[in-house]
Amino acid sequence: MASRRLLLEHLLRCSRRLSFHLPSSSSVLPHPCVSTFSSAFSSVDLSSAHRSDSAAAGAVSDAFLRPPSSKGQLAEASAASVAAKKFLEEGLRNDWTRDEIQSVYDSPLLDLLFHSAEVHRHAHKFREVQQCTLLSIKTGGCSEDCAYCPQSSRYNTGVKSQKLLSEDVVLDAARKAKEAGSTRFCMGAAWRDTLGRKSNFNQILDYVKQIRGMGMEVCCTLGMLEKQQAEKLKEAGLTAYNHNLDTSREYYPKIITTRSYDERLKTLEFVRDSGISVCSGGIIGLGEEVSDRVGLLHTLATLPEHPESVPINALLAVKGAATFYFFG
Repeated sequence: MASRRLLLEHLLRCSRRLSFHLPSSSSVLPHPCVSTFSSAFSSVDLSSAHRSDSAAAGAVSDAFLRPPSSKGQLAEASAASVAAKKFLEEGLRNDWTRDEIQSVYDSPLLDLLFHSAEVHRHAHKFREVQQCTLLSIKTGGCSEDCAYCPQSSRYNTGVKSQKLLSEDVVLDAARKAKEAGSTRFCMGAAWRDTLGRKSNFNQILDYVKQIRGMGMEVCCTLGMLEKQQAEKLKEAGLTAYNHNLDTSREYYPKIITTRSYDERLKTLEFVRDSGISVCSGGIIGLGEEVSDRVGLLHTLATLPEHPESVPINALLAVKGAATFYFFG
């Protein structure tokens, strides 16, 4: 407790003022921990110019250390802490229920931060960060109708269709990426799939081989794959394949109609079965509900093998593409 008081005292000396801006509109859905901050600080008076930093820090510390006594305050063990403890004792699991994931999602933010870091430190070399470089090797002109994507040929976003980049351009970009400290080079192409693109696909296989020869890991995102294509990418030395699910199965038809959810899962199956690492996540800010975010996490968490990487992207709205209405 003494160390926490000293930390808070130091923070107050640095900032001189401590304020929390809570949502004023009922349409905003704050994280559950916001209400905890609100109740914790409701009885703390930091506005008086006559209060010492030490006294103010003590008031803040007491507010957080005070045992929960009223309805709605934090329980002793959140779902996040229970899930983390179970992982540390039993390891990975693939039998998650939606209710379990919802409970973890609803855990207080600071609990999520703490216990996710705890799990991360257990499973990874936590002092290491991998630097990756992504290059669009074929931009624009995609036939898909993904509502968020400026590379779709169905929207007037100002993105012009380009051909596959030449070998010199791609390999030069890979060399520069390695010199800059990247250990993985990722190549993305705006295609629905690679069927009927034998020449381009073979060219990409050659890119993969040559970049692996530089001592780098290689990742690709080329749209849907068939089993034989996944196997050829593996033979070429591909490290990982990115194919996002984007959102929940239920919300998916509102975002994309030219490719089914099951087709995406099938591509992940081919990639996984070929021995290539799976990279699959989604996008937030598409107008989805919290239940859709939980649904996406449930699908990913119950795959036969967890993805090596789960990218969570925040929508960057582009003029000309679809408009989404946020839930909060």
